Amino acid sequence: MKPGVIKLAAFVSLILGLATVFAGGSVIFDLFGMRERQGNYVLFVVWANFICGFLYIISSFGFFKFKKWTVRVLGLAVVILLVTFSGLVIWILKGNIYETKTVAAMSFRTVITLALWWVAKSIRQ
Repeated sequence: MKPGVIKLAAFVSLILGLATVFAGGSVIFDLFGMRERQGNYVLFVVWANFICGFLYIISSFGFFKFKKWTVRVLGLAVVILLVTFSGLVIWILKGNIYETKTVAAMSFRTVITLALWWVAKSIRQ
């Protein structure tokens, strides 16, 4: 993979990580009245995304330094997201309340994380 693509992945990972940590932390710790604004959020989804935010930031460093371990960090994020998404589906099927934007956001996040993981697979160092 071209170094420019890896640098772009580093940037995307960093921005996604910072935004995720901020948004998730704001809901978890009820900063800025975010809980009320989020509506029917699913707390385990927020926590999983919050954790993945830190993994994105770590993987950003790995991308910038062309480190092979980046693929493992993002692989962990993929596993967390897939397990969480499965849990969300079960949550929904049981008739619990949720926001439809949560399903869209989880879909988007999972696809982006899989793409970042795929780019990380190309790192040779």
